[in-house]
Amino acid sequence: MIAAILSLTALGLILGLGLGYAAKVFAVEGNSLVSELVEMMPGTNCGQCGLAGCGAAAEAVVEGNAAATVCPGGGVALAQAIAAKLGITLSLDGVADKGPMVAEVAEEICIGCGKCMKHCATDAIVGAAKQIHGVLHEACTGCGGCMDDCPTGAIILRPLPQTLRDWNWSKPALA
Repeated sequence: MIAAILSLTALGLILGLGLGYAAKVFAVEGNSLVSELVEMMPGTNCGQCGLAGCGAAAEAVVEGNAAATVCPGGGVALAQAIAAKLGITLSLDGVADKGPMVAEVAEEICIGCGKCMKHCATDAIVGAAKQIHGVLHEACTGCGGCMDDCPTGAIILRPLPQTLRDWNWSKPALA
């Protein structure tokens, strides 16, 4: 019994050290700028940009194949941060900043089909079959993916309600 335990422990140790060595030898260096942009993005991989997730969007921006305004979920604030990070000029023509948005379910229209829950990237929609669904505002990123799948049109995007926790006094206009 002890011989089996010792042999499995030795085998695990040898294989673990071998895997650790292989990870160091065959490590692939990624673009640090791409990883920084991915960290800045919402990270929900909602697909609003038309690319396969936030990693692909960050790579496209760094390579110059996409504009800094590629992420609709991030809005103008993210586009400005990306432009500042890359040192490029930002053209905000045609980009409307609606501010942070969250999905809301109209309870009188919801039939409880559950199609919206399957396509929510952040699991912000809660409910059960044949029951009215709701949205967790803390988890919703406002990507709008659930709106396309709702057969009754019960889901709409609304501006994030301001609370005392996130309310800021607006800056005075300069004359």
